[in-house]
Amino acid sequence: MKNLGKAVVKLRIPILILSIILLIPAGIGYLNTRINYDILSYLPKDIETMQGQDILLDEFGTGAFSVCAVRGMENKEITTLENEIKEIDVVKDVIWYGSIADTSMPIEIFPDEIKDALVAEDGTQLMIITYSSSMSTDETLEAVEKIRTLTDKQCLLSGMSAVVEDIKLLCNKEAIIYVIIAVILCAVVLSFAMDSFMVQALFLLSIGMSILYNMGTNFVSGEISFITQALAAVLQLAVTMDYSIFLWHSYQENIEKVGDKKEAMAEAINQTLVSVIGSSITTVAGFLAMCFMTFTLGVDLGIVMAKGVVFGVIGCVTILPSMILLFDKAIEKTRHRALLPDVGRIGGFVTKFYPVFLIIFLVLIGPAYYGQAHNKVYYDLVATLPDRLESVLASEVLDESFNQGATHVVLADSNMDTSDAYQMEKEIENVDGVKACLGLTSVAGPLVPKEALPEKLVNALDSGKYQMIYVMSEYKTGSDEVNSQCDAIKAIVKKYDESAMLIGEAPCTEDLIDITDIDFKTVSIASIVMIFIIIAIVLKSISLPFILVFLIEFGIFVNMGIPYYTGTVLPFIASIVIGTIQLGATVDYAILMTNRYKRERYEGNEKKEAIKTAVVTSLQSVLVSALSFFAATFGVGLYSSNAMISALCILLARGAMISLLCVAFLLPAFFMVFDPIIVRTSIGFLPKDKKQNNTKSKRHSSGGMTNEVVGVKG
Repeated sequence: MKNLGKAVVKLRIPILILSIILLIPAGIGYLNTRINYDILSYLPKDIETMQGQDILLDEFGTGAFSVCAVRGMENKEITTLENEIKEIDVVKDVIWYGSIADTSMPIEIFPDEIKDALVAEDGTQLMIITYSSSMSTDETLEAVEKIRTLTDKQCLLSGMSAVVEDIKLLCNKEAIIYVIIAVILCAVVLSFAMDSFMVQALFLLSIGMSILYNMGTNFVSGEISFITQALAAVLQLAVTMDYSIFLWHSYQENIEKVGDKKEAMAEAINQTLVSVIGSSITTVAGFLAMCFMTFTLGVDLGIVMAKGVVFGVIGCVTILPSMILLFDKAIEKTRHRALLPDVGRIGGFVTKFYPVFLIIFLVLIGPAYYGQAHNKVYYDLVATLPDRLESVLASEVLDESFNQGATHVVLADSNMDTSDAYQMEKEIENVDGVKACLGLTSVAGPLVPKEALPEKLVNALDSGKYQMIYVMSEYKTGSDEVNSQCDAIKAIVKKYDESAMLIGEAPCTEDLIDITDIDFKTVSIASIVMIFIIIAIVLKSISLPFILVFLIEFGIFVNMGIPYYTGTVLPFIASIVIGTIQLGATVDYAILMTNRYKRERYEGNEKKEAIKTAVVTSLQSVLVSALSFFAATFGVGLYSSNAMISALCILLARGAMISLLCVAFLLPAFFMVFDPIIVRTSIGFLPKDKKQNNTKSKRHSSGGMTNEVVGVKG
């Protein structure tokens, strides 16, 4: 490792040339990585709702459907629209009043449930459009886009495919702006913290190259989620910034010692790699903990972010040093006084008044824990989108005109007795919140044979092996009411057909709720255990892992508890990933200060002086890193129109500042209290001479054997 610094300095020009050349395949890989905008596709493939989606595609040739509200159009115009929609690629069928019967027949002849489900009092008609491709394939999303061009917002599409298309349009419009905002705000922070404008530009450039390498290599996995695309670059910039800061500070210190800049950089590279290896491993471990999720969105985000940290470390000790040496003259010309105030005085303040901070901690721990355990979350993806988007407008129209929320699909045996099928549908209609069932028996009654029904209707609702029944619900997806409704419908259909299943957005979302609840506990435990073990190994301590992990977990409790007391409802993904990211991304603040505290104790300083020095020397770097993290994520949180992305970034920004406060004020207080335990349960805290002076040897002879018992005083 000692030779790495010398090698990088010697090969700085080839390293820069190679790094620039590698941007080409990275860029190609980035542009050719598919973005998945469908969150529900990350559910486990072996659950019934996902298996039902496959059956729907295999047996009916239907992979997805949209519920369309048609306003201000006569039946003749709707018939023309129907034919135009059918001509679009991957559109399989269109079901509406005109496909069930001749439009010359009055709607009044149909049962009230069917009539009310298809035609509203204000004349708005409901149309179900089915697709021969899956919910979020490029072909389906393209079909949704084409359908929307056929009318001037008289035909509003709702359903997951329409929602996914709107998420896609929104993300494509905003994703690059997220990065621009993060870069600008980080540059502002660095301009206050650094002593050269050129240096901050090199920081951002080298990290930007590492981000492109990371995003380009996602091509290997085939696709990434839109959440990963939106957050990965911003988080990688925020998380890996402190590695660059540490390299620069180390370089400056070594210049003062050795004078020669090349020699100073070689030593700075070695010191940086040794120093950041522990903190980067904990960060990687925090992200990889998300791979324990059965909801594989966590795997997607976790792997990309862990990979980003690795690329960040590599770039920090290869690309950045090469740039600094190459642009040395420009760095010197752009020197200025660092504008960030000196926070060194906090060291003496904290060590003097540490009991006050312990009291604050004891006062907050209870409410923080209670709040984070009781905050409310939502699962409805439509609620994450701006009101102006068409899928949101469609949901509002369906609610106003039809009092309709989610639409479910029942798949049952096609050979089920007609009277049983009719009775099953009637029982489903009696479930609270169910408006109507649209199946063959509900349309025609139990006495009319299939042969007497329109062929296109039979083909749309019966595959010969399965029959399909659309269930119109008054309740919104993700609500407690619709989840209870789904449970009641499942119980009914299983009574008539054990192999029957309920599928659709709401049943999938109910599975999502159950699965992510388990995932949250699993990921929390996995991240804590992994980081605990790594801290124990890196710091060679039994007690410090408890202190550091508990400290950051307290910060997470405070962060996630605040929404409960402010009445803020969070997107479901927040409770799963925020704790893991905040733990992995900010535990290195604590490790940095702990390492300095360890060094000061080892050099013979007393407890109070060692802790004070650790705060004075470490807090400036921690402050810059935390402010960079805050700036990058907070700016994106304010800008993003996607409520899920916005909420995640706001929580991450607040989490960075809370962790900063915990490390600045609570960690030194913990050191003051637990110092006697720490030095006795950790290696490398007591100086060698003190160890030798405090060592008592007792020798006991037994059978020619000598046992030596060594005791160490604190």
